[in-house]
Amino acid sequence: MGCCSGRCVLIFLCTLQLITALERQAFDFLGYQWTPILVNFFHIIVVILGLFGAIQYHPRYIILYVAWTVLWVAWNIFICCLYLDLGGLSKESDYMSLGLTSHHSWWKDNGPGCENRDLPAAKWQSDDSPALISTLGCVLEYQYIEVLHSALQLLISLLGFVISCYVVSVFNEEEDTYLYK
Repeated sequence: MGCCSGRCVLIFLCTLQLITALERQAFDFLGYQWTPILVNFFHIIVVILGLFGAIQYHPRYIILYVAWTVLWVAWNIFICCLYLDLGGLSKESDYMSLGLTSHHSWWKDNGPGCENRDLPAAKWQSDDSPALISTLGCVLEYQYIEVLHSALQLLISLLGFVISCYVVSVFNEEEDTYLYK
């Protein structure tokens, strides 16, 4: 196979997906978001298996990667809808922390350009309504950072889905030609 073969592209996409998933996992750990931590963990395992399948010419592992990619795309669409408050979902819900803690996205307090206030009382709107306001002065609001993470994962996953389907078909064609020789 050549340098720009489907297999090499799949190896590159799996490696890129692994790097971005590990980055996302680190920030989810910082925010104690348990649901994404679990889903990212499974994603990392399946991407490693897909990478192994591409390197070792094992189409069954790549088929597992293809099946997981469908679920991963659905998960990232859910994340986008959640953080954009679409479809009756709310970013203020406790879906992401499994209802165990009141933690939220790490980017909510530590986004690029956000002012960190040392006084926790400064984040309350008023004594009558204890609703939290977002941190002021952010270059990019936290929900858009989360949506950008998910959009990047969606793009890589959709490309990986198409390329992995192609690689599986090529592997099966090569296997058929060796059987008939």
